[in-house]
Amino acid sequence: MRRIDLYFTPGEVSEDELSGRTVVVVDILRASASIIRALKNGSRGIIPTQSADEATELAHSLGRENVLLCGERGGRKIEGFDLGNSPREFKRNVVEGKTLIFATTNGSKAIAQAQGASTLVVGSFLNFQGLLRYLSRIDTDLTIVCAGKLGKFAVEDAVGGGMFVDHLQAEELNDGALAAQALYQRYSQDILGMLRNSSHGRYLIELGFEEDVSLCGRLNSVNLIPKMEEGKLVKMTR
Repeated sequence: MRRIDLYFTPGEVSEDELSGRTVVVVDILRASASIIRALKNGSRGIIPTQSADEATELAHSLGRENVLLCGERGGRKIEGFDLGNSPREFKRNVVEGKTLIFATTNGSKAIAQAQGASTLVVGSFLNFQGLLRYLSRIDTDLTIVCAGKLGKFAVEDAVGGGMFVDHLQAEELNDGALAAQALYQRYSQDILGMLRNSSHGRYLIELGFEEDVSLCGRLNSVNLIPKMEEGKLVKMTR
């Protein structure tokens, strides 16, 4: 009997609830999209970290020749980092052949905290159909972890996670999965409107990232699944 659990923030999830499970981390605005775009454009892999200091130390230990420091605080690129967290920054001529070290406010932290999973993948609207096909083929219990915003609920992540719940077959759902599914059904006909009206979407638009918000809502635009292997997100090979 397959079970799907969904949690609205990483703080709700214990290590026991990750062990032996396939885990999907969802950070709709914007880490999931940035990770997917970076891998699509030839990055060798992405290492998620829980802080800017950790990212900086790791970059120095690996050497800076083929490493890019990427991250944001308050939506803006961290001072001294190579890139921020705008999906539009991760162009092929910038990231191809590079290892990226990621330190975002919510997404990279959620991914780093979920590494106890048996399989860890990153989901978004961009790669929904491809990831759905993969998740439909496996029969392990599934945990969906929403990155949230500063440890609190974020509607865009709940809707994104709920979209997977709504399209997957499961005999048992926890309350988070039921609620997220209902939210997705409420907003399914106007995903972009939901993104633009969410508190984080409005904040990003105020910062000048309106194009990012639109990009993050492009359903099935990239057929790629980021998967954690040996501490690094890489492109899943089918």
